[in-house]
Amino acid sequence: MNADDMAPDRPMPTIELAGRRVPVLGQGTWYMGDVPSRSASEIAALRAGIELGMTLIDTAEMYGSGRSERLVGEAIRGRRDEVYLVSKVLPGNGTHRGTLRACEESLRRLGTDHLDLYLLHWEGPYPLEETFGAFEELRAQGKIGAWGVSNFDRASTSEATAAARSSTGSGAAPRQDRPATNQVLFNLQRRWPQGGLLDDLRAAGIPLMAYSPIEQGALARGGRRGAALTAVARRHGATEAQVALAWVISHPGVFAIPKAASVAHVRENAAAAHLRLTDEDHAELDAAFPPPPGDAPLELI
Repeated sequence: MNADDMAPDRPMPTIELAGRRVPVLGQGTWYMGDVPSRSASEIAALRAGIELGMTLIDTAEMYGSGRSERLVGEAIRGRRDEVYLVSKVLPGNGTHRGTLRACEESLRRLGTDHLDLYLLHWEGPYPLEETFGAFEELRAQGKIGAWGVSNFDRASTSEATAAARSSTGSGAAPRQDRPATNQVLFNLQRRWPQGGLLDDLRAAGIPLMAYSPIEQGALARGGRRGAALTAVARRHGATEAQVALAWVISHPGVFAIPKAASVAHVRENAAAAHLRLTDEDHAELDAAFPPPPGDAPLELI
């Protein structure tokens, strides 16, 4: 297979997220919108991704201080109903009032009246019950469909689930009793979630959203351990990046949000959803990129 093998009649595989089906490969937007001369290419890539079934788009108020959200808003204009839209609130805005205000500003930049999912970008100085209470108020108002967390380790994820059960919001709709997802760094070089977090999330019925699944392109460039990736890629007629993506989403309960700033790159990413790794492939990759031997701490980029 190669990047051109993504045919229109091959639907993108999906995973359940907060009661809805979303693609196992969405689109990340970190650093998008930062360079005006690249905006047209980035918008074209996002739109191509939508056409290829990568309809989940993730952004954040932090990315480019809102520039990424504005770019995404332009890319989805006239196509909002086709997109599962995710954004994130900075922990410094995590008070009740600050969360409500930050959401309103994100909606304005995105040119929409609602988010499908709203995440706390990482744990901050304010009580989780306060932030989650604001999330519940936004849900009751129809401004977000669900909420979750990002960059939470095992202990913080457990605390978040407990806080979800004790938070309060307005409206008659039932409260979420746990975060809808935990968006964390997960790829062949950063296997720390396999040290316990991934098992915890599966047990709680919480899917893991993997960001930087190609280690910001590093896994596509080979390196010291890249020979294993290259060998697996050659067996499948694929690229190293496609193998790295296929490895991430081969784990039950995991979906990923790779970034692609060009149409060619997004087509390459989309094709990876149809690459099936064998037991031999997994064994070779495990030898080159061993999993953690036990509980592992949170890793960030």
